Amino acid sequence: MHFLSWRSSARTLALLALVASLLIPAQAEESLARLQEPGTILLLRHALAPGTGDPPGFSVEDCSTQRNLSDAGREQARALGERLRAAGIEEARVFSSHWCRCLETAQLLDLGPVYPEPAFDSFFQRRQEGDARTRAAREFLSRLPPGPPVVVVTHQFNIRALTGESTASAGGWLVRVSPQGEVESAGPLR
Repeated sequence: MHFLSWRSSARTLALLALVASLLIPAQAEESLARLQEPGTILLLRHALAPGTGDPPGFSVEDCSTQRNLSDAGREQARALGERLRAAGIEEARVFSSHWCRCLETAQLLDLGPVYPEPAFDSFFQRRQEGDARTRAAREFLSRLPPGPPVVVVTHQFNIRALTGESTASAGGWLVRVSPQGEVESAGPLR
């Protein structure tokens, strides 16, 4: 009897794994399709840049003083750009933090020109600027006119401040922003 219970459990787990493997691509397709809905914005964390924060002597104007994308991070950004294009997003309005790891991620997506925007700059080492930066980001997003999809490449702290959610490198959250600057989550990028 114990053996039969184990076999039954193993079959159940195998069936659940099969169902999950079928659902995950459908969920990924659905989340990318939502980006094409008017008013939906992708808040994207920069691709893999090993470490935390920025090293001593950091200067936003000098990439050599910053934590930058690794080769794996560059590949993440290119692959995400390919996924977005495969989902029908050939071009987007792409905004980015001034940090080199964000700018490079945005450029490697290859979805169009990249526009640096201070509202999306990191406040990790200047937490006292967090509220003001988040207000500026909400205001910026709420004033975007209709047009192609919007992708914003920024930092984990900024995404968490806007959505209450965290994400891995090259991960993101789809959001909608009201004219009053209220951010509503439309779910994670899968």
